[in-house]
Amino acid sequence: MNKTILEERKSQMHRIGEEPFAMACDRPSLAGAVSQRACVFCGSRVVLYPIADALHLVHGPIGCATYTWDIRGAISSGPQLHRLSFSTDLQEMDVIFGGEKKLEASLRELISLHSPKAAFVYSTCIVGLIGDDMEAVCRRVSADTGIPVLPVMSEGFKGNKREGYAAACKAMFRLVGTGDTTGISPMSVNILGDFNLAGETWIVREYFKRMGVEAVANITGDGRVDDIRRCHGAALNLVQCSGATMELAKMMEEKYGIPYQRVSYLGVEDMADSLYKVADFFADKDPDIKAKTVALVREELSVLMPKLAELRRDLEGKKVAMYVGGSFKAFSLIKAFRHLGMRVVVVGSQTGTEEDYKELAAISDPGTIIVDDANPLELAQFIKEKDVDVFVGGVKERPIAYKLGVGFCDHNHERKIALEGFIGMYNFAKEIHASVMSPVWKFMPRRAAGRVTCTTKEAVNG
Repeated sequence: MNKTILEERKSQMHRIGEEPFAMACDRPSLAGAVSQRACVFCGSRVVLYPIADALHLVHGPIGCATYTWDIRGAISSGPQLHRLSFSTDLQEMDVIFGGEKKLEASLRELISLHSPKAAFVYSTCIVGLIGDDMEAVCRRVSADTGIPVLPVMSEGFKGNKREGYAAACKAMFRLVGTGDTTGISPMSVNILGDFNLAGETWIVREYFKRMGVEAVANITGDGRVDDIRRCHGAALNLVQCSGATMELAKMMEEKYGIPYQRVSYLGVEDMADSLYKVADFFADKDPDIKAKTVALVREELSVLMPKLAELRRDLEGKKVAMYVGGSFKAFSLIKAFRHLGMRVVVVGSQTGTEEDYKELAAISDPGTIIVDDANPLELAQFIKEKDVDVFVGGVKERPIAYKLGVGFCDHNHERKIALEGFIGMYNFAKEIHASVMSPVWKFMPRRAAGRVTCTTKEAVNG
């Protein structure tokens, strides 16, 4: 390992083929390491935020609400209430005397103004420290207004983003089972863990419609409170972002007996496999569903594959580094890049488990670096070491790529182009091609013999 890698961090890195697999993960971030992770509160917000007809109120300082405003970028086919960020704006006197009165007054005013289908109230670090009884306030306001008012116990200091996912699932589960399931088809699914950043949920729902499968609830992209209330009537839960919504799927299986399957809508193979899984599940209810699914996939691939072959001519042999939030993306992206003739040489995630990383190691090439909970210095070092052509990440990783003279592809919350489904694979390939083949890299001397444009530290700090 390079000297820029802290000794305490080495156990959270693995180089495939150089040593037996052993990797520490799912642990608190190392103090002072400038982790790319977010807090518990942020994790809960990214899951619940896309529920478009709910009120979202942050009980805490204004900075917490500002930090997470429009954090998912999730688009809605109707209501836009989720795009408004409300805060109780706790001040010093509230810390001393408590913020319950301010919270109750805020809830009553906002519910009166916006008439939401439900309200989510997020606790922050300050609330956890001063001990406001959010549960009691929410229960009282709910009884008076007649709408569900749901506390989200997401104090940031409790852990990391993964604990925030769990807090969000527990809050949502209070809604499940409170709606009427009349009229739901026996061939029905809930779409869990897709956030409709650029309309992807609509693409996937259209595929299911062509197969004859009803999508009951989007959880949570383009989500609706009433759909979540009746989602226990669906026959199957499809879980894409397993870190964010797997706990909800498990709770629904335990209480309502609804099975779940892990799926991915990213890339050619995983999109097709996900549709085939659904077809297999409902084959006893519709003998024609497998044939309809095969026809759907064949039709989509007949258009897609010639386009990918054209882009692959330029991309063959190029190297990729990626750092994603949920590790499920990494599995699909590795397969997607192989369709483009590209090789992933660095892969990491914020919230992966040991099982996730073992699976990554099994499908990755020898020499690939796997890293958990990376920081900017580490990512910059690995990008330089592996001499990559394009870096796939989120908004926090973008400056690292550009300062090192590397192409970048945003695969996180801020993107505006759909990257899921078969059309999404083509959009992704076009974006990668445009980034890697841009003529601007002719002016970057980072690969010239004996020359380096900046040191690792300079690359990160500017």
